Amino acid sequence: MTTIKDVAKMAGVASSTVSCVLNDKGNVSEPTRLRVLEAASQLNYVRHGPASELKRNSTQTIGVIVHDMSSPYFSDLVNGIETVVMSHGYDMIVCSSLGGEKSTAHRYIRERRVDGAIVIAQNIQDQLLIEASEAGFPIVVMDRDLDAQHIVKVLMSDTQGGYLATRYLIDKGHRTIAYISGPSQSECNLHRYQGYLKALKEAGIEENPEWKIGGQYMKQDGYNAAKKLLEGELPSAVFFANDEMAIGGLEAFREHNISIPEQLSVIGFDNIPASQYMNPPLTTFRQPKRDAGQLAGHVLFQLLNGEIVETLYTLDIQCVERDSVRLLNLS
Repeated sequence: MTTIKDVAKMAGVASSTVSCVLNDKGNVSEPTRLRVLEAASQLNYVRHGPASELKRNSTQTIGVIVHDMSSPYFSDLVNGIETVVMSHGYDMIVCSSLGGEKSTAHRYIRERRVDGAIVIAQNIQDQLLIEASEAGFPIVVMDRDLDAQHIVKVLMSDTQGGYLATRYLIDKGHRTIAYISGPSQSECNLHRYQGYLKALKEAGIEENPEWKIGGQYMKQDGYNAAKKLLEGELPSAVFFANDEMAIGGLEAFREHNISIPEQLSVIGFDNIPASQYMNPPLTTFRQPKRDAGQLAGHVLFQLLNGEIVETLYTLDIQCVERDSVRLLNLS
């Protein structure tokens, strides 16, 4: 982790001078102040408002904002955050961003009802987060590559994950691979799709537009997409953008007596608990959600303490190989 000493070294000043500049204290000349700020910017680090001010107005509570509290995807993320929050003796409030600008989540950010927030939702407006952060409200966003200088991002490597999932199928001999997409506005889905396309291109496989079907990350969407896929020529494999849709797809394929993986291979994404209990157990890609949640929690408390932190953290994704993908004859 880069510290204030690294900024001081690059700027050619003492650590105490950097502290004065970042806290807007002391009698520092304008050229020196600009040099320190430039060094901090080049190192891609950011510091929020003075820690003493944050502590004076502390609620001892952290807000965690998710899109849909019923989704199993968020449980490990939130559990990871909670372990860190509890270790600091803070309380944690989890709220949904459903309901748009009238939601509790929006109100908590606008009115600063918590000391800081971890946002795991795509439908909170960029401008709201940017304005709150620039006003000194500590924010960490997850699964969202928000272009904002003062907001820390913790991301899963979704492009890598989409690439690896597709490459896994290609390495098993599959050349006709459908992609069942998540929401078009989801950055995670966009990055997974980009990874899918990259793997196809590397293997010299042309994308079939009829084998890209959109959904909303829900089980019913996977079921509907699979039914639509069954109306035409079937590929040899299907990559679902998340496990919930894959589970819905498996149900539709089973209704049509499509044997998995003998007639059709299926791969998911997220490694939710239910994926291991499918028939057959679902091959998927694991995101280190608990680790990511803990990391987001640690970074948020560093911001609360006035520390300099990186603005971007990326975690790798791993394959969980089970029984839903068939090895084709490679000869």
